[in-house]
Amino acid sequence: MDIIVQYIDGLMERSTLDTPAWNIEKLKAGIKSKWNYIDGVMIKAILEMYAISGDKKYLDFADKFIDHRVFEDGSIDGYSIGEKNIDNVNAGKTLFELYELTGKEKYKKAIDLVYSQIEIMPRTKTGNFWHKDIYPNQVWLDGMYMGQPFYMEYETKFNNRANYDDIFSQFKFVIENLRNPLNGLYYHAIDTSKEAFWCDKVTGLSQNVWLRAIGWYAMALLDTLDKVDNEDHKYDKECKMMKDAFVDLMDAMLKYQDESGMWYQVVNFGGMEKNYLETSGSAIMAYALLKGVRLGFLPESYREYGFKALKGIEDRYLKAGEDGTISLDGICLVAGLGGSNNRPGTYDYYMSEPIVKDDAKGVGPFLLAYTERLRCSN
Repeated sequence: MDIIVQYIDGLMERSTLDTPAWNIEKLKAGIKSKWNYIDGVMIKAILEMYAISGDKKYLDFADKFIDHRVFEDGSIDGYSIGEKNIDNVNAGKTLFELYELTGKEKYKKAIDLVYSQIEIMPRTKTGNFWHKDIYPNQVWLDGMYMGQPFYMEYETKFNNRANYDDIFSQFKFVIENLRNPLNGLYYHAIDTSKEAFWCDKVTGLSQNVWLRAIGWYAMALLDTLDKVDNEDHKYDKECKMMKDAFVDLMDAMLKYQDESGMWYQVVNFGGMEKNYLETSGSAIMAYALLKGVRLGFLPESYREYGFKALKGIEDRYLKAGEDGTISLDGICLVAGLGGSNNRPGTYDYYMSEPIVKDDAKGVGPFLLAYTERLRCSN
C-alpha cells in the first residue's frame, strides 16, 4: 500500500468524532473539537480522496464527522455567526459536497446558516471582509481562502451569481495592495486603518512574507476560480485578473523554491538563521502547481515543480517511528498578527511558533497535493 494512503488511513483510525488525531491545537488544549477551519481543511481533503479513489470509507468518515456536528435544523455545534470570524466559514465547503452526495437536507440548511455569516461580516471601507470581528479593518491572506471559495460556490449554486462582483472586488484589492511589486510576493496582511501596532504606518502592511499565508491565498485564487460559472463570458475580465494574479504568484514563488523542492517559513529569507523548510505551505504550493496545470492555467512543464515539492516533503518529513506509526513533521502550528499574544509579525516571531507533527493545516494540503498527483496518473 502507498505510504501516503497508509498514513491517512492510520490518522483516520486514530481519530474519534470529538478528538481527531490531526487537530493538534485542540489535542494540546484537551478540549473537544467542534466546528473549526482546521477540521474543515482535513475533511475536504478526505472527500477528495473519495473523489479520486471511489473508496467509500472516505465518504463514510467525512459524512459521519460532519453529521456529528450538524443538527437537523441546520444549526452547528460550536458555531456562532455572531463571532464574525471568517475562519469559521471554511468548513462550510464540505457541506456542498456532502449535500450532493448524501441528499441530507440538514446540510443545505447548514450551508444557508454559514452564508448568513457572509451577509453580516464587517467590512473595510474598500469592501473587504475583516479577518475577524476582533481584528477591525484587517485583511489577511489566510481569510481570502477561508471565505471566498465558499462564497463563490454559494453564489454559483444558490444565488444566481448575484454577488460575483463583490468577490472579484475583494480579490482586486488584495492584488493591488498586498503584492510587493519588487518580487511578486504578498505580505501576510494589511490594516486599512493603519492603526495596528504591527503594521507599517504608511502602507498598513505587515512586515513579512509567511509561507502558509501566501499558500492559502494561492488556493483562494485557484479554488474560487474553480467555482465560477462563466459560460456566458460575462466575467471574462474578472477571471483573467485572477488567473493572471495566480500565474504571477506561481512564477514569483518558483524563484524561491529550494533545491529540496520545498519553501522556507519566511519565503524570501531562505538560509537565514532559524528559518526552516516548512511542510504546510510547501504542500499548498505543490497542490496549487498541480491543480493549476490541470485547470489549464499553468504550462504542463510546471507539473514537475509540483511533483518536486511533494517528493521533497515526503523525503524530509514523512517518516515511520519505531512502532511503525507514520507521521508528517515540519508543520508550523499557527501564526497570526496581534491578538492576546501581541504577535508582531517579525521574522523572529514566525520562527518562534511551535513546529508539530500531523496537524491538519499541513496534512490536509499534503493530501490535496497527493490527490492532484493521482489525477495526473489517471
